[in-house]
Amino acid sequence: MITKIEEIANYAQENAAKLGIKKYDIYGSTVDDTSVQVDSGEPKQVKASNRSGVTVRVWNEQNTMGVTSTTDVDPKGLELALKTAYEASFFGVKDNVPDFSPEATKPIENKPQTKVEQAPVSELIEKLLSAEKELLATHPAITSVPYNGLAQRDIDRFYLNSDGAIRKESHSLASLYLYSRTEEEGKKPRSAGAYRIQESLVDLDITGCIQETAEKNISHLNYEKITTGKYKVVFSPEAFLNLLGAFSNLFNAQNILDNQSLSKADDIGKQIASPLLSVYDDALHHANVGAESFDGEGTPTRQIKLIENGILTNFLHSAGTAKRLNAQPTGHASIGAKVVVGPNFYHIFAAGVPEEEFSLETAENVVLIDDIHALHAGVKSLQGSFSLPFDGWLVNKGEKVSIESATVAGDFLELLKSIVYVEKEPELTPGGVCPRIWVSELSITGE
Repeated sequence: MITKIEEIANYAQENAAKLGIKKYDIYGSTVDDTSVQVDSGEPKQVKASNRSGVTVRVWNEQNTMGVTSTTDVDPKGLELALKTAYEASFFGVKDNVPDFSPEATKPIENKPQTKVEQAPVSELIEKLLSAEKELLATHPAITSVPYNGLAQRDIDRFYLNSDGAIRKESHSLASLYLYSRTEEEGKKPRSAGAYRIQESLVDLDITGCIQETAEKNISHLNYEKITTGKYKVVFSPEAFLNLLGAFSNLFNAQNILDNQSLSKADDIGKQIASPLLSVYDDALHHANVGAESFDGEGTPTRQIKLIENGILTNFLHSAGTAKRLNAQPTGHASIGAKVVVGPNFYHIFAAGVPEEEFSLETAENVVLIDDIHALHAGVKSLQGSFSLPFDGWLVNKGEKVSIESATVAGDFLELLKSIVYVEKEPELTPGGVCPRIWVSELSITGE
């Protein structure tokens, strides 16, 4: 598709001229995806898909806008899409009409566009079967790997508009997910998982993923009930990022304008978290495999400081929200029937000097939360409250005892303020880079 971007730009220009359309933009992507799953030594599912889509927006003489989506990018398909979007534009909204990003034509340092040659499906199956076998052999109690997947993906994206903006990029990704389950007589089944992502299958740390899954799962074998009460809580990087993601309306300018946020437009500069915490959104972070250099409106992505030493410093913007809040677009928009703002890749790290350093080796009676569940049901994102079941351990001077089943509850804004320690060692997760986060106390309810 990428080789055809210039062609697409030319078709669009010719067809727009023919239809008398002066102002339009087009965003498109192609995803070529192969994934395999296995079950008990046999291939279970092989999926291959090639998905293409373009979104065409057209503005008419009254400056209202119409949108249409198509999978057809030949001249006929584009002509029809432009025509349909033009007709739809007369029914478009009159207030806060989306516009081109003022940064859509700003030059971006060109990253090398390297796509890795995809491995044959037979190799994916073979690698995953051997990973399953190795994982099952690590401990007699590990009886199955009910969820697993090995996938590779090629992505091409482009954006162009009638002002002469033209952007394109491509990249490859390979990912592995393993989730195993243990069964022992007279005990409840326990499960745990791990995830790895890289640019190519060759670089994927399959052994590390197997070890992490096994270690986590084995550590849950000897479980005990936990007494309900207030505990000092340590969030694993992934658990903290999942919780932050559930309350990402805090930073989302679109949510703020829609009154669907825990923040208000004039909260910039307010202390909302412990001074020990800094949260950036950094699409271009070196650990972000498959980083995108522009968003759906063609705005270059960049590092955005959301929380600096506990102080709210920025929101995530599209071109439209930036205009309404008198700010700059930040490269966080995706276009469709409506422009949506969303985070790219979090980078969370320690700021300031902690009054005290904590360690799981010496701490007494702390709850280490590895994984939180039921985010769709247990989070009230507009009240700021959460009550979530979790997998984790009660840690006493380095000794970890798995918690049978329990929920953690609290208020997210209070949680941010009661962070007492942010560890130094970051960890890469699907949502970003983050270390373990220590919170002074939260309510834990055992069964």
